[in-house]
Amino acid sequence: MQLLPLPVRRLAAWCAVALLVSGVVYVGIRLCVEFRTAVVPVLLALLGTALLGPLHRRLVKARVQRSVAAGLTCVAVVAVVGGAVYIVVAALIDSGDQIVTSLRRAAQDLARHFGAAGTSLDDLAANARELLGKFGGTAASGVISGVSVVGETIAMAVLALLLVFFFLRDSHLVAGTLRSLSPHATADTVVAIARRAYQAVEGFMRGTTLIALIDAVLITVGLLVLDVPGAAGLGALVFVGAYIPYLGAFISGAVAVLVALADRGFVIALWALGVVLAVQVLEGHVLQPMIQSRTVQMHPAVVMVTITAGASVAGILGMLLAVPLTAAAFGVVHELRGRYAASAPSDS
Repeated sequence: MQLLPLPVRRLAAWCAVALLVSGVVYVGIRLCVEFRTAVVPVLLALLGTALLGPLHRRLVKARVQRSVAAGLTCVAVVAVVGGAVYIVVAALIDSGDQIVTSLRRAAQDLARHFGAAGTSLDDLAANARELLGKFGGTAASGVISGVSVVGETIAMAVLALLLVFFFLRDSHLVAGTLRSLSPHATADTVVAIARRAYQAVEGFMRGTTLIALIDAVLITVGLLVLDVPGAAGLGALVFVGAYIPYLGAFISGAVAVLVALADRGFVIALWALGVVLAVQVLEGHVLQPMIQSRTVQMHPAVVMVTITAGASVAGILGMLLAVPLTAAAFGVVHELRGRYAASAPSDS
């Protein structure tokens, strides 16, 4: 190695570090995929704890015992999530046929205007139920072969809920546990890093939920004013899609505009497009800076790459988890940068 020039040796060292880090990350991802039944509930529980932490802290400040406060919080979550799922499912069931019919009519209009280019869209809309039936058949065959998707999902949901209870109840012990497990010289740094990562995830979850609710309400009201069919179901789609930044808003907004085009005509579709764009502009220029001003701000390109990577690893669940995990990573980087920047002048 001494025969090589110094720049070449430095390049080789950096390449070795990059390969080592890449290998560790790859092995970690593969282990998470293999043990997803245990890893996914932990990640979901952390997101749920970050979202529900303020409610639990308020109950504790009101002199409610920590276990009782955690139990009440979990019961409230079950009630709210269950009610929300019921409302969303009922809305989609009531308006699902209208949405599918409107999309099919939109595909037929495209086929008339663009000829054979729109035929595939028409066929896709016409065979939507058949595709869903095939998907259900695939799931059923998986159940027959011994892999129950529904049972696994229920088990992970129950485990995640139990973990949320324990995370909330014992949240005050986390700092002490980290200090006891860390070397004495780095204990403060480890605790600060963990706190910063958790604060980033907490801010992201609370901000995203509030923004999703505002977007869904505004778009639903706009579609109701325009008398677009299935406005409640489309609003529910907007709320769920808001948890996947940029991509979810684009897909849900495109569906709303297509439904308006098919059922109410070109002019109403333009108004629906205006409503969607206005809400997105309001979100990007007002809601995001105001609500998420205390969280780690990420460049849109980073968010898109993160979502793509999450989708390639774990599908839709990976898309949902990718951005908050990246926010936590950015929080760690900012904390380390601030600590090293503050200690560098003193060392010199």
